[in-house]
Amino acid sequence: MADPLNAAFVLFGAFFLLLFMGSPISVAIVSSSLLVGIAYLPPETALFVSTQKMFTGLDSFTLLAIPFFILAGDIMNKGGIAIRLIDLARLVGGKLPGSLAHTNVIANMLFGAISGSSIAAAAAVGGTMGPLQRKEGYAPDYSAAVNIASAPTGILIPPSGPLILFSLVSGGTSISALFIAGYIPGMLMGLTVMIVAGIIARKRGYRSRIRSTPGEALQIVLRALPALGMIVVIIGGIVIGVFTATEAAAVAVLYALILSLAYRMTTPREYLRIVCRSAILSASILFLIASSGVMSYVMTIAGIPDMIADTILQFDNLIMVFLIMNLCLLIIGFFIDLTPAVLIFTPIFLPIAQQMGMDPVQFGIMLIFNLGVGSMTPPVGSVLFVGCSIAGLRIDQVVRPILPFFFALVIALLMVTYIPWLSLGLPRLFGLM
Repeated sequence: MADPLNAAFVLFGAFFLLLFMGSPISVAIVSSSLLVGIAYLPPETALFVSTQKMFTGLDSFTLLAIPFFILAGDIMNKGGIAIRLIDLARLVGGKLPGSLAHTNVIANMLFGAISGSSIAAAAAVGGTMGPLQRKEGYAPDYSAAVNIASAPTGILIPPSGPLILFSLVSGGTSISALFIAGYIPGMLMGLTVMIVAGIIARKRGYRSRIRSTPGEALQIVLRALPALGMIVVIIGGIVIGVFTATEAAAVAVLYALILSLAYRMTTPREYLRIVCRSAILSASILFLIASSGVMSYVMTIAGIPDMIADTILQFDNLIMVFLIMNLCLLIIGFFIDLTPAVLIFTPIFLPIAQQMGMDPVQFGIMLIFNLGVGSMTPPVGSVLFVGCSIAGLRIDQVVRPILPFFFALVIALLMVTYIPWLSLGLPRLFGLM
């Protein structure tokens, strides 16, 4: 199988076939990789090298940040943080048409920035805001679409697990620079959803307004300040060099635990459940990382990345190359979840982007933004599934209402792609690049 095209066809054909048959993603990655690997190496050598690549893929101190941030996010989710952030979001968005929809978006941005998880944001915020919006007469499919479209802001606004993964797979792109670079694109994503939500709300007459007295507003802000303080401590500590991203993740766990104990909204038994859930989720992500090391190695020896790069670079036009890359990544996001997509396709597309003059930090933000949009689309959108489940709706009931948000977010994605300042402005301002 000397032809890279044949190797790519067998590799990805077997991978998607196994997925459609219901195989776990990690198993599909390893199995399809071995199928191609034995065409280039003796079977016993292929098995030995694959095992070696799986272990070496996890041999990284940076990876410790992932289970720590997952645990911190879960503690914040169950420890009474979400409701305080939602109250703050209602205060900020309460004077806009369709105020509860804007509250949903702002709350997802705030909670996502603290938990680092779009799924956790969709569940926590959607579960609280959904009943409130129904009571105010908002259409359930509209409310669900707003929640689903805004939840991915949490994977851009730091701390962000996917950005840590990208840093690892890309060969050591600065996590500090990636974190700071995610703020403007993440806020752009949220603002885009708010614009679309506001236009629809105005047309439908969703004009409920939330009013608070100055005293109530001050109380809401004070209640939310400790949660927002986590962002200042974690990101501030990374930027000024007090601790690394991995150490920041451990600090985040301690901060979340202290805050949760202060709020007294979680029982000791619930803490045990939180640790178990975080351990299971961390193990699944780490196994995905280990599995992707095998696929990356097989793609390299088969020459697949070079073949794809040569094909795309034939256009020799920056605008067309980036447009094709985004289109490919959007389609990939329809069928593959964000974590395996980052692990598998970063080694393929990053060299192309660098050859066209794109900074790795900007590419990382573009990649995560793109795959975040994919997480809200069928058939494999994890945020879509969670948002529909929380709203009590079928996926087909939400697909049409979510289309305006999807197209608007694609426009925002193109802005991030073609306007480097949106990603690189803040890291350069803070001297991280």
